[in-house]
Amino acid sequence: MTMNFLELTRSRYSVRSYQQRPVEQDKLDRILEAVRLAPSGSNRQPWKFVVVRDADVRQRLVPACSNQQFVGQAPVVVAGVGLMPDRLMRCDVPGDPVDVAIAMEHLALAAAAEGLGTCWIGAYYQDQVREVLNIPDTVKIVQLMTLGYPADEPRPKSRKPVEEIVCYDRWE
Repeated sequence: MTMNFLELTRSRYSVRSYQQRPVEQDKLDRILEAVRLAPSGSNRQPWKFVVVRDADVRQRLVPACSNQQFVGQAPVVVAGVGLMPDRLMRCDVPGDPVDVAIAMEHLALAAAAEGLGTCWIGAYYQDQVREVLNIPDTVKIVQLMTLGYPADEPRPKSRKPVEEIVCYDRWE
């Protein structure tokens, strides 16, 4: 599937219902390659990704994710884990959330290019997810995303006009 970048970003949406169809390994490999190629501060690549395909583990994630059933329904859940929890970028922003978010967005866009859907999971309990996935408590950032073939249809997107969100040269 080939599409230009703006078409890709317009077509991507948060999928909350998945077909019970596995994600082919070659597609998953291409998506994970896009994740691997994501930029990070000073090219540290301070991350690790847990790709969860096991149905029992995905079901154990459901209560850790505020009982969102689609987390267990998706054939794949990816946990992005930041490995440098104490690193601050020179701008005083923690590095892990930024670096892992960039990689996870690469995952979302690569998945859309493969005809797959994703959903960022924001309602979850870090400590419970760490326990289910055996992630050490020395890391502070775990980000989750579901992945699979959508069983739902995108809803119309409501976005602010560019004039409302962009100013040039200084804050207005």
